Amino acid sequence: MLKGLFSDDFGWRGAIGFLSWKEKWNHRMKSSECLLYLEKIAIFASDLCKNKFCDSMYAIVEIAGRQFKVEKGRKLYVYRLQGDEGSSLSFDKVLLTDNDGQVKIGTPVVEGAVVNATILKHLKDDKVIVFKKRRRKGYQVKNGHRQYLTQIQIDEIKA
Repeated sequence: MLKGLFSDDFGWRGAIGFLSWKEKWNHRMKSSECLLYLEKIAIFASDLCKNKFCDSMYAIVEIAGRQFKVEKGRKLYVYRLQGDEGSSLSFDKVLLTDNDGQVKIGTPVVEGAVVNATILKHLKDDKVIVFKKRRRKGYQVKNGHRQYLTQIQIDEIKA
């Protein structure tokens, strides 16, 4: 997040992104201004968490052979799972849980931890083109596929 605030994508100080690099150099932040700005961002983020705008509990779960960081209410796209739309799932391969700084690391999984989710819909990903070519040999092969996905929403994390 902080990298994006100071990069050329968002402009220096966010408001003068249309200036040339010489003008940006003249408007650069001093180190004291930068530290004050970072301190204000940290205070704002901590205020958001105190007001419960962000949920501080998360887990690392293995779903269909891949690992995901999940939080309550988060929507994920995973490889196709068995089940109808609207049905609920539970994942017990929880590798790590964090609840307000209390971290539990599994060996290999956390005992008694379960993540419950609901299937929102089944869909296909964008088309991926696989093009193979050998130069000067007249060899060209074009293939493609669309991956089958399932969109799920995390309902709760029991640790």
